[in-house]
Amino acid sequence: MGFFSKALHHQHVRKRVHKNLETYPHPDKFKYYLDKVIYIVGLLTPILTLPQVYSIYAHGSAEGVSLLSWSYYSIAAIIWILYGVVHKEKPIILTYSFMFIVDILIVIGVLLY
Repeated sequence: MGFFSKALHHQHVRKRVHKNLETYPHPDKFKYYLDKVIYIVGLLTPILTLPQVYSIYAHGSAEGVSLLSWSYYSIAAIIWILYGVVHKEKPIILTYSFMFIVDILIVIGVLLY
């Protein structure tokens, strides 16, 4: 799930809660499981980025890794953390705090190697 997809999903959740549009957890099985899957994706995304960190530091090379892209991801993670804090969304705060750490490790690795 991309950055904008996550933003749209979260915007939809907040709108649903404030306008009282649907119950949560949703009685429809598909939507219920989709609501659960999004949390798994939120946890797996930072974890699945760790091999990139390992590769940079284990091999001492950041060849082919874009400093611009990973710098942007770091900035985007900060914005997501702020968004999570403002809206009191612990899953967003935790996921993007972990993503920020991973992103910064990659940026540092690119700068070092």
